[in-house]
Amino acid sequence: MHAVITFSSLPLWLGAVLSDWAYARTDQVQWTNFAAWLIAGGMMVAGIALLWALVAVAAGRLRASRPWPYLALLVTTLVLGFVNALVHARDAWAAMPTGLVLSAVVLLVAILASALGLAALRRGGAA
Repeated sequence: MHAVITFSSLPLWLGAVLSDWAYARTDQVQWTNFAAWLIAGGMMVAGIALLWALVAVAAGRLRASRPWPYLALLVTTLVLGFVNALVHARDAWAAMPTGLVLSAVVLLVAILASALGLAALRRGGAA
């Protein structure tokens, strides 16, 4: 289930990247507000996935041979997402271009975490 939850965070991270890109193209400050809310939602969903995965590892229900790269990517997603949220908390002009780059990096890390989680699910490794 945690792999599906991790995958469910991807639209939020993608929305943050697209909102940052829209702000970079239009200079409408509201786009950075949208990005900040999408980042908060992505962090919430990724945090739930991380907690679920940690419980599955602790209970021995995560049958993947090596769950640690998946867990490390989830933690990296949350840490980079938090840094990205701090960047987006600044003034809209100060958030660019760092906010756009961080949003893209967080999206890529979340894609990798989702791919690892879903690959383990397909192999029968996830609980």
